[in-house]
Amino acid sequence: MAEKRVQLDAEEQNRLFQEAKAGGGARDEAGHDSGDESTDETGVVHRGIPNGDEPETPSDDFLEDFPDETEELQLTHLRIDDVPSLHLERFKNLQVLSLRQNLIPKIRGFEALTTLKDLDLYDNRFSKIEGLEALTELTSLDLSFNGIRHIRDIGHLVNLTDLYFVSNKITVIENLDTLVNITNLELGSNRIRVIENLDSLVNLEQLWLGKNKIIKLQNLSNLKKLKILSIQSNRLTAIEGLEGLENLEEIYVSHNGISKIEGLDHNIKLTTVDISNNKISKIENLGHLKALEELWASNNLLESFEEFEAELKDNCPHLETVYAEGNPLQTNNYTTYRLKMKIMLPQVKQIDAQYIRP
Repeated sequence: MAEKRVQLDAEEQNRLFQEAKAGGGARDEAGHDSGDESTDETGVVHRGIPNGDEPETPSDDFLEDFPDETEELQLTHLRIDDVPSLHLERFKNLQVLSLRQNLIPKIRGFEALTTLKDLDLYDNRFSKIEGLEALTELTSLDLSFNGIRHIRDIGHLVNLTDLYFVSNKITVIENLDTLVNITNLELGSNRIRVIENLDSLVNLEQLWLGKNKIIKLQNLSNLKKLKILSIQSNRLTAIEGLEGLENLEEIYVSHNGISKIEGLDHNIKLTTVDISNNKISKIENLGHLKALEELWASNNLLESFEEFEAELKDNCPHLETVYAEGNPLQTNNYTTYRLKMKIMLPQVKQIDAQYIRP
């Protein structure tokens, strides 16, 4: 399945970081969430509509031209607000259904879709997980950008490999114990404070936790197959708790409060390390990462070119990309910065966003 990961530029990362530092989102004087959405007593999420006009839903028969044998329906941004009225039950072979960016207030109308493998409900208006009891064949479920507060009623979806909860209102990671086949879990942009209840996800390869309120890396030792860990824009002050992740290949801890590079002694398969936008003043404890290909260290407190040379020149032969702009070694040496980095790290092919000419 195509990866849904989104790479953010530096400006967007900084915006997310500032929001995370402020407490995970803008708040009014009374301490309530502000912005363009609210939740009424029914649990329906209401998002602002330009000019205040509610869009009209399509006619009930707009799917009549699709044959009953249809296996994939892409119903994106069609202002759908009632799934039962679509009468999806006639699509007996449906495997992929996308209802992205609609106005669905409640998960219902899927009872007959027992062959469905991929359900995408990204960016709708519901706040409760329900109505998925019959969808036991699902391998991918995207519930991102809604108003979900609790992870519930998905324990029976044991065939899931990809699960997306990006940008909801989740505070606790819970009720995932039976989902042992998940390889990709996205929980970014929520209100999570503690990494917990992941021990049973022994096949997990990608874990995305960016823009939460997490203060400590912990409870990850059982994730032996984890290859990618992203925990950008949180409240970390140290790199720790990664001893059991011997297959880790990429780690993203930018936009935190980390002051020292450490805790990577057992992660010798790392190819990408992102420590940008922290409080790091020294390049150290990276020389043992023989597979390292990319080091992102922009916007820290780094001053010494010699530290880059001593730590990385001979120890990391596969290093091709280094980001170091926004550090004193760059801001104090505008005219010579790139030349010095090139001399110190002759194996590198890209410095910041620019490739080195042969």
